[in-house]
Amino acid sequence: MKSNSYLETIKVCDGEVFNISYHQERYESVLRLLGVSRYKNLIEYINPPQEGLYRCRLVYTLQSIEVTYHEYVKRDVKRLKIIYNDSVEYALKSTDRDEIDALYAQRGRYDDVLIIKNSLLSDTSIANIALYKEGVWYTPSLPLLKGTTRARLLDDGKIVEKNIHIDEVKNYSKVALFNAMIDFDIIQEENIRKIIC
Repeated sequence: MKSNSYLETIKVCDGEVFNISYHQERYESVLRLLGVSRYKNLIEYINPPQEGLYRCRLVYTLQSIEVTYHEYVKRDVKRLKIIYNDSVEYALKSTDRDEIDALYAQRGRYDDVLIIKNSLLSDTSIANIALYKEGVWYTPSLPLLKGTTRARLLDDGKIVEKNIHIDEVKNYSKVALFNAMIDFDIIQEENIRKIIC
């Protein structure tokens, strides 16, 4: 997936900016990969509304940063359709989401897709994922995108990285989704087979 622009999706609520250090770190890591060694301070570009919950969309190129704010409405996800794709790439959070959107379009009557790459769980179209077993939440070691909330949860010891083969899903009892906006959302369903289909 090639793009000349990249983005950070940042949660802002009643004027407060959440987890900006993780967004700053990822922004800098992308620029390093592109051969850039001088960075801007993202917080200086963020001036959110003082009331309400918003998705701050910060789009950047090597030359510019543009910020827009969008009222946030959570997508209700209860069932995930398994989609196999061994070639999809989204390691850098770029504005080009054509491959991801094409997979999402295959969801049918389900709420979202769970992308399986080389027989291993990766991500949904909008979130990282974790599965629960014997007191531990495990997240795929090879996600499509290493999200900022994922990084924070790993740093806090709340999730553990592990390769999760599609055939092993039945051995887990719970599913949680997380991204910058939803933090850690456990899908309330007793049977994991009704969530991941």
